[in-house]
Amino acid sequence: MSETEAGPMGERTPHPAEPPVTPPATWGPPQFPPPQTQPQPDQPPHYAGGHGYTLPLSSPPLQPGASDPTAPRRAGRWRIGVAGLVAGALIGGGAGAGVVTLLDDPAASTGSPVAAQNVVIQNPKTATTATAAAAKAAPSVVTVYVSSSSGSGSGSGVVLTEDGYVLTNNHVVAAEGGGGTVQVRTSDGTLYDATVVGTDPASDLGVLKLDGASGLTPATFADSDKVQVGDVAVAIGAPLGLSNTVTDGIISATGRAVATGSTQDDATVIDALQTDAAINPGNSGGALVNGAGEVIGINTAIATVASGTPSSQSQSGNIGVGFAIPSNTAHRIGEEIIKTGSATRAFLGVSARTQADGGNSEVGTGAEIVSVEPGSAADEAGLRPGDVVTAVGDRPVTTSTELTAAVRSKAPDDKVSLTVRRGSGTQKVEVTLGSTS
Repeated sequence: MSETEAGPMGERTPHPAEPPVTPPATWGPPQFPPPQTQPQPDQPPHYAGGHGYTLPLSSPPLQPGASDPTAPRRAGRWRIGVAGLVAGALIGGGAGAGVVTLLDDPAASTGSPVAAQNVVIQNPKTATTATAAAAKAAPSVVTVYVSSSSGSGSGSGVVLTEDGYVLTNNHVVAAEGGGGTVQVRTSDGTLYDATVVGTDPASDLGVLKLDGASGLTPATFADSDKVQVGDVAVAIGAPLGLSNTVTDGIISATGRAVATGSTQDDATVIDALQTDAAINPGNSGGALVNGAGEVIGINTAIATVASGTPSSQSQSGNIGVGFAIPSNTAHRIGEEIIKTGSATRAFLGVSARTQADGGNSEVGTGAEIVSVEPGSAADEAGLRPGDVVTAVGDRPVTTSTELTAAVRSKAPDDKVSLTVRRGSGTQKVEVTLGSTS
């Protein structure tokens, strides 16, 4: 069993040699459809390693940087945040293997409270819960277009403030190299130039500022800790560049530890909400809302099925397993980025590896501490190498990935109770989490 590599919050994300608790992962770059062509009979529309989607459309979407004769244009400029993550490579994988593809207060910290939005149902006889949720939340969801020297792509975002702060995924706006543009189209069709305020790759979140924006409709954020399995879930975003797309389903699981990233150096561990609402490339950064139209998560990843052919990176698209960053985490980090340009995260201060059950490497029995950083929260709480963490609060921990996700779900200075197996005994250890940026 190999030791895991250090993550930015003090936990360790899985080394490729260690089977993760969740499917192996790839970063899915923001998706922007290439010039639209009619699919040939022997070449049906498909996803291909994050390179876009061929789709017959009556008219192609506006390319980043191009003027839109029907929509107002706002001046702006590009400012790159933290360096982007490597796209397209696989960790593990193989025939039939799963692959994870990356895709409150309504006024946040810089605006004033906004009155509740009136929802108009056109046909009450045919309206559903999703109808009302979409009617309320859709005006707060935007489409993000990114263009740089290394290529172009698109994703989604959620309006945080009336004056134009927008929350999205880091992998939507992060780009390799320098120079480029970011544009954002709101639900009413207005196109704005935007600036990257800051990003937090460890949580896969970033914030944009629309130039000259005013009167936008901020999203309402719900308490994601109260989300239950079986709750209605409605996804809103721009899959494959198709703005204002709405799909619905339920919450399939909460507290799902999902490891994403193409290498151990750029790995991100998400304490995710899992949903069967259809999410596809381009939904990244968009809203997952409850039946009341309140944001419960930021859509960020989907599980797909690897082709099984080493030379092929084709993926099946949505298979009913999607993941979203819980709203409590997303909203807190978004506000921090608005205030300071960066974000802080909870820090335990250990490296850990999955303790396996006998010779079965797929059955974890806890996160075994390999080392403790001097002066860290773990050190002050008396944790030491050889301890095996089996729970954080009431949440069971069977792998190092689950320990990382459980800590990431907390905020700096939160107090947590760890269940620790030491030798033949088990004890509770109270820890006040530290902070790292």
